[in-house]
Amino acid sequence: MTLVAGVDSSTQACKVVVRDAGSGELRREGRAPHPDGTEVDPAAWEQALGAAIEAAGGLEDVAAVGVGAQQHGMVCLDEAGQVVRPALLWNDTRSAGAAADLVSEGGGARAWAEAVGSVPVASFTVTKLRWLRDHEPASAERVAAVCLPHDWLTWKLGGAAGLEALATDRGDASGTGYWSPATGAYRPDLLRLALGRDARVPAVLGPGASPGETTGGAVLAPGTGDNMAAALGLGTRPGDVVVSVGTSGTVFAVSERPSADPTGIVAGFADATGRFLPLVCTLNAARVLDAAAAMLGVGHQRLSELALSAPAGAGGLTLVPYLEGERTPNRPNATGSLHGLRLANTTPACLARAAVEGLLCGLADGLDALVAEGVAVERVLLVGGGARSEALRRIAPAVLGHPVAAPPAAEYVADGAARQAAWALAGGPEPPPWELAGTETYEADPVPAVRERYAARRDLTIEAERDNNAASPDTIAADRVDDPVEGVART
Repeated sequence: MTLVAGVDSSTQACKVVVRDAGSGELRREGRAPHPDGTEVDPAAWEQALGAAIEAAGGLEDVAAVGVGAQQHGMVCLDEAGQVVRPALLWNDTRSAGAAADLVSEGGGARAWAEAVGSVPVASFTVTKLRWLRDHEPASAERVAAVCLPHDWLTWKLGGAAGLEALATDRGDASGTGYWSPATGAYRPDLLRLALGRDARVPAVLGPGASPGETTGGAVLAPGTGDNMAAALGLGTRPGDVVVSVGTSGTVFAVSERPSADPTGIVAGFADATGRFLPLVCTLNAARVLDAAAAMLGVGHQRLSELALSAPAGAGGLTLVPYLEGERTPNRPNATGSLHGLRLANTTPACLARAAVEGLLCGLADGLDALVAEGVAVERVLLVGGGARSEALRRIAPAVLGHPVAAPPAAEYVADGAARQAAWALAGGPEPPPWELAGTETYEADPVPAVRERYAARRDLTIEAERDNNAASPDTIAADRVDDPVEGVART
């Protein structure tokens, strides 16, 4: 039996799965936590990876390894390969002003969409480089190379043999803001626009390629971003739309053609198979459930029971859950808001229902945006830590307007990384087929009034300046909730 390993280095934790290369059967797994916050020393990821590998029984008998990780994180290295400063993560929105400046200086939203498939927002690496240039010029001057979390971990697994050994894949590169999925090439002019000068970037490897071997002799896969790895782990095909409720919420689909949405709602990413992955991301997803559970002083199971006991529409109560600003729509300084309070709906059940419906309404808007970009919806897959909520699974069809298929809970990012490792080991034009069994389908009549009410209220929010010294949402969730929800996608 040949074994492969997949890594998911997410916002909150590192997970490692070891699977059979031929069938995909799970053999063992392990995990270790990451520190809280929206900026992290990458050394913490490496330490967590080592602990997760140990918990999974080690990699001595593993033939190949793939790494999936949170997208967009800015990892800056100096000439000696040392980390210049803690990495700014995807959910750090301090670069919102830099994003607006870059969009303007780069010719506007349409020009950016045509250049790199996406309009930069605070999540994107390119905006974080501009923030670094403007706010920490001494650190910016030390930058010799820029890479992403999965690039850095793959490089470390291979022995970190010089900056020239840095490698990435087209999926994760497509989230930087300076690589074009349509042309398959970097845009060094856009990197210079952000940082003010050139810097080394990882070589972009093709699907199924390998940047080398681990220090233990296992074949390294190119790795990819978490959403791309999740699509690979789920076996997503054209016609499938994945709705992932993790730390962030994402709605994405595999497509045969690149997308370029000048509104900036749809990010025109590449996938991990040579195709494309149009994606809509919201910053607020499973943590909305965490926050609602904390407000009500209950656990997630009880929150679900309360939500299902309330009527559709939560008695007129609407939660607009911009609890950490928002990426889609692009409102980094927005705050959450609760509308329609009346004596009759000021109940735990209605608040729980409004939290679930508000979360889903944001994702439904994302689904509409993909359809507007020409994505066909033949099947909706509901995944992520939040999808463990029975209320979410049962209410989703009514809000999304489609039946949803809920695969069994699994580490789909790590699974996709393991499948990519098996591909790098075996070669060939497509990854090995792994069967996805145990999917349950949920159906419900659509309730248009829920989305209509949400649409009328989603712009009625208050803007607030972000305090970068305040406790991060991760810290707050960890302090308040005994079992914070972990998810598939965190881009």
